[in-house]
Amino acid sequence: MKINHIAMYVCDLERSKAFYEVYFGGVPNSKYHNPKTGLQTYFLTFEDGARLELMSRPECTDTVRHEFALGLIHLAFSTGSRETVDSLTAKLAADGYTVAGQPRTTGDGYYESVILDPDGNRIEITE
Repeated sequence: MKINHIAMYVCDLERSKAFYEVYFGGVPNSKYHNPKTGLQTYFLTFEDGARLELMSRPECTDTVRHEFALGLIHLAFSTGSRETVDSLTAKLAADGYTVAGQPRTTGDGYYESVILDPDGNRIEITE
């Protein structure tokens, strides 16, 4: 069995789509729009076949995020090298995104950084 996709609501669908395209290589499908409910979605497919569904609808509201809240807490993208972790983290920082954790080796042996996407979701960038 495998996970088919992960979905998340976002405040600005086009901004979030661009973020995952530009920095993580996600390839979007055509936008789906249900005029009856206002739901709009994109599926982004990544190099290994993993998919992320970005969803937006008029009722969505921004919420305050708590680092230790229950539920899904982060997405992790593997880059293949420490150098790419470092350079992508630096690029995101230079482009104005929040770096919540500088590149480091964790206690369980991962080399990673943590950034926040446009909606404050934690994204781990791993080796």
